Amino acid sequence: MEQVRTSQIVDAAGKPVQVREALSEEQTSKLGFISKEFENHPSGGLTPRKLASILQAAEQGNLVEQADLFEDMEEKDAHVFAEMSKRKRALMGVDWDVVAPRNADKKEEALAEEVKEWLLDMEDFEDHLFDIGDAIGKGYSMLELGWHKLGKTLLPTLEHQSARLFTIDENDRKKILLRNSGGRGDELWPFGWVTHVHKAKSGSIARGGLHRILAWPYLFKNYSIRDLAEFLEVYGIPMRLGTYPSGASDEEKNTLLRAVIGIGHSAAGIMPDGMDVDFKEAAKGASDPYQFMINWCESVQSKAILGGTLTSTAQNTGLGSNLGDIHNEVRHDLLVSDVRQIAGTLNRDLLWPMVALNIPGADPRRGPRIKFISEEGEELNERAERDKLLFDMGYRLNQEKLTEIYGEGYEPVPTNTPEQNDAARPNAAATAAAKAGDNETELDGVVNQLATQAQSPLDDLYNRIKSLLEEVDDNGGTLEDFQDRLVEAFGFLDPEELADVIQMALATAELAGRYEVSEND
Repeated sequence: MEQVRTSQIVDAAGKPVQVREALSEEQTSKLGFISKEFENHPSGGLTPRKLASILQAAEQGNLVEQADLFEDMEEKDAHVFAEMSKRKRALMGVDWDVVAPRNADKKEEALAEEVKEWLLDMEDFEDHLFDIGDAIGKGYSMLELGWHKLGKTLLPTLEHQSARLFTIDENDRKKILLRNSGGRGDELWPFGWVTHVHKAKSGSIARGGLHRILAWPYLFKNYSIRDLAEFLEVYGIPMRLGTYPSGASDEEKNTLLRAVIGIGHSAAGIMPDGMDVDFKEAAKGASDPYQFMINWCESVQSKAILGGTLTSTAQNTGLGSNLGDIHNEVRHDLLVSDVRQIAGTLNRDLLWPMVALNIPGADPRRGPRIKFISEEGEELNERAERDKLLFDMGYRLNQEKLTEIYGEGYEPVPTNTPEQNDAARPNAAATAAAKAGDNETELDGVVNQLATQAQSPLDDLYNRIKSLLEEVDDNGGTLEDFQDRLVEAFGFLDPEELADVIQMALATAELAGRYEVSEND
């Protein structure tokens, strides 16, 4: 490290910086008692007035209470935790690459490959993406860099630091400082931090986190859960009333009371002869209002975090899980936004410091950059398969949309006229009847029907349905099994489109059924 000529180091913006301190130790080592503080857990006894006070204090620079509240929200609210976990863990599954700048020469391409090797050799790089994703909820996420030498190369280690250790500059609300005992905050050391500020919405750092939006439904839901618990305590248990004869002694009364209490919990008890226990019907009441409020709050939370609700609460419609898959596209838009923001942070605070410290004279304008591959390969193949099925059902992309998705260079091919298609199509029912044998199962006639229909313009779609039928038939399945398989195979379609597929298949099945009836006659 002593060989690095720190006087010639520039940051990603090309400004000269001093990095000697960052290379020698971590800045948090100078925090003292601040790093040993315990969280305050402000969610205890949270009220609208207290919540408003916490949020307002954060806007004025005191981020500690807000950071502690956000930690409590993810810890105490299982729904928020689950939805935020989906959002953050999605980052870990995105492929990435390190690319050279445009019109790169061989030296720049070689540098990009070398930096990629550095990242691949970095321990738990994808786990650090999860930590960076903490900024989605809190507005910012801070990873401290610790530099070490491997051979002749300076490489960093990353450690996520608690959001409560930081504040914002009172003169610049978009600048993060490290807390100090004086209360004003210290400047962050250059090349000492990966500082990711995530924009869930535009505004200052204190107001940019998604948890600011989630805090209010979190509060309202807690009120509803508490009210529901009180309701169940009052209305959920029938009253038990013990009666004793006149003249009973205090000891007999106490025995009866213990028996009444014991019956409520153990469903068993004893009492002296002549005493009775009556169970009164629980008071009438309904938990629906409380449950409605809880469901509403969770629905709002899902919309804010994932952009929709079906990804987390698929309804019991027979198509619920597949409707959730449709909404994954909405979440994909959020994923693209997340990785783009994170890529900018990594290029500025991680990749460029590694290049600047190891490649003397490197130009920050021509440095290698990390690129997340968020919509290529398999996803494009799935889109092509879906578009082909929709085309088979009578829907087609216009030329503008086709070029937007798949690029230029495509021309329409001539297609047969409807008259030619009708002339080429044989009588499906007659063909099925001719091929039917004495030992047909319930689905054999349907398979034969589809064998002839596959010659129509809907060849591919019919063939897929036919293969499903054959598979169900081979396994001794029924038409109900066949319908379930249709939902599984074509569930990614919109509900109306899926209904068209099922209608087409079952219509053919009906023809086969009529054929069997005619044979029996």
